Amino acid sequence: MSDRLYVGTRKGLFVYRRGGDGTWSVETKSFIGDPVTMVFPDRRDGTLYAALDLGHFGPKLHRSEDAAASWQEVSIPQYPKPDVEGEEAKALKMIWCLEAAVGDGALWAGTVPGGLFRSDDRGESWTLNEPLWDDPSRTNWFGGGFDDPGIHSIAVDPEDRRRLVLGISCGGLWISEDDGRSWRASTEGMYAEYMPPERREDPDIQDPHRVMQCAGAPDTFWVQHHNGAFRSTDRGASWTEIHPPPSKFGFALAVHPRDPKTAWLVPLVKDECRVPVDGKVVVARTRDGGESFEQLVNGLPQADAYDCIYRHALEVDKTGDTLAMGSTTGSLWMSRNQGDSFKTLSKHLPPIYCVRFG
Repeated sequence: MSDRLYVGTRKGLFVYRRGGDGTWSVETKSFIGDPVTMVFPDRRDGTLYAALDLGHFGPKLHRSEDAAASWQEVSIPQYPKPDVEGEEAKALKMIWCLEAAVGDGALWAGTVPGGLFRSDDRGESWTLNEPLWDDPSRTNWFGGGFDDPGIHSIAVDPEDRRRLVLGISCGGLWISEDDGRSWRASTEGMYAEYMPPERREDPDIQDPHRVMQCAGAPDTFWVQHHNGAFRSTDRGASWTEIHPPPSKFGFALAVHPRDPKTAWLVPLVKDECRVPVDGKVVVARTRDGGESFEQLVNGLPQADAYDCIYRHALEVDKTGDTLAMGSTTGSLWMSRNQGDSFKTLSKHLPPIYCVRFG
């Protein structure tokens, strides 16, 4: 079981530590007052990365080598100057996700407005992935929750670090087999209810909210999409819709690290409303690949609750048993039995953007 939980919020980073008696408490606080949009504990060398959004002062990226006790500011991704005279230059608005390849591979960053960046020196410098950026279909991408499209999910294949799968809102799901040198969209089976009927299945306007791969069975992928939930058993080549109750809409998704048939989703009322159905916080769990679901509620508020769980605010640890979940109202929950019951760690944190086990 992991002994640290990193919680990125609108007002700072909170590091929880598990004690010998199994209880969790705050060990360290960093960047108090500043939005922490993403936290990434790199299990290869123990380095911790924290991405900040400082508004007028722009995004920042910090690195810690002592579990958040101290920090060093490092470089942020930079968009190239446009080739066409008069074209507006793109500026980094947010680092939305960070992931790393196995072994001595790259550190990857997904950003708003829709750029994929690579670092081979632990964040000291970044290179834009030009094949994806220059793909003609990128002109069809558009913003979902933001004005610009954004890359929020990066899955690096545990068996082949050259294989990457991206989730883009709203730009679809993209696969590279050659370390980002070429890309193809792969959304067969997905649909977009927000588009005219003739564009409903267009691959480059789909809105996957979260994309995750089962580490122990990498043929299996799961997606929580704006218009439903989907599962693939052929490494993302095709997708089958599944139906978590009480709603097919949501953002958060967690996938068991070894069992490809077990996953957790957090359904919400769809589109602009984005609150729990009937004011009840529910986690939907399947253990049979989406054929059936259990609604997990023990320890979660079941009346007058308006907690939205963002796409990075649900995580399962490496054992597959411990879940952490944080909400927009500052509630933080932990389960040690795959969601059968939850314990409240806090009700008073700032709105939670992401949770990551160390």
